[in-house]
Amino acid sequence: MELGFIGLGRMGANMVRRLLKHGHTVVVWNRTYEKAERMAQEGAIPTKTLQELAQKLSPPRVAWIMVPQGKPVDQVLAGLVPHLEPGDIVIDGGNSHYTDSQRRARELAEKGIRFLDVGVSGGVWGLEYGYGIMIGGPEDAFRYAEPVFQALAPAEGYAHLGPSGAGHFVKMVHNGIEYGMLQAIGEGFAVMQAKTEFNLDLKKIAHIWQHGTVIRCWLLELLERAFEQEPGLEDIVGYVEDSGEGRWTLLEALDLDVPVPVIAESLFARFYSRLDDSFAARVVAALRNQFGGHRVRRRSEKA
Repeated sequence: MELGFIGLGRMGANMVRRLLKHGHTVVVWNRTYEKAERMAQEGAIPTKTLQELAQKLSPPRVAWIMVPQGKPVDQVLAGLVPHLEPGDIVIDGGNSHYTDSQRRARELAEKGIRFLDVGVSGGVWGLEYGYGIMIGGPEDAFRYAEPVFQALAPAEGYAHLGPSGAGHFVKMVHNGIEYGMLQAIGEGFAVMQAKTEFNLDLKKIAHIWQHGTVIRCWLLELLERAFEQEPGLEDIVGYVEDSGEGRWTLLEALDLDVPVPVIAESLFARFYSRLDDSFAARVVAALRNQFGGHRVRRRSEKA
């Protein structure tokens, strides 16, 4: 099908590539036109303005926004919506707060425009393996845009989860769980790294734990890869950023009187990482770099 795609960052560009690979026509726009030009070399249709993007799409239009949450999303909508018509569909695939998505859905519904809030997981590996996709919004809009989700996700890797806000709410909780998993892996490997009398091969342990163990997971595969690239992670500073969704999950849990001690402590551990360089934090930083391409701080950069 035909799709407009706005935002060609780390994930956005790879999502466009996957859509093109599956035969979709993709009209692209990016704040810096050079990125749109580069995607044109791979088969996308570049545009210089949001108005041009809308004009190149046939009604009912489908426009996917993939920009940072908050003000950037509202800025894109302000530039795009005046050029849309009733029945068109706008998809926000970034990490927006679910209450912002509910507000945007109401505002667009007043203009007859349908809005889907879509949580996307998969990081820089989504191009190869597909993206996990969590969708909220009108059922009819989901059904119309479903070929896009089928192209982006692996088999059984997407679902319509409920009304507006549901997609981004579930993605928020997903990321909160991710915080806890990363922290547990980091702390476990820190214990093994500290037990020097055994001279443990951490890369080998990450490898064997992927086969038959109760805790086997993709994160261990990525950690093995990180240890292969940097055996002791010596150059990585154990400073771990947070995208905000762990905080949102914790605040939501507090409002709902739901105890989430693991998620809370994993968030606080990221705060601690900014005060003291620990091996556990270096593991978490390395893993975030592996699955999401997130920047790591390096000692060599200080030289």
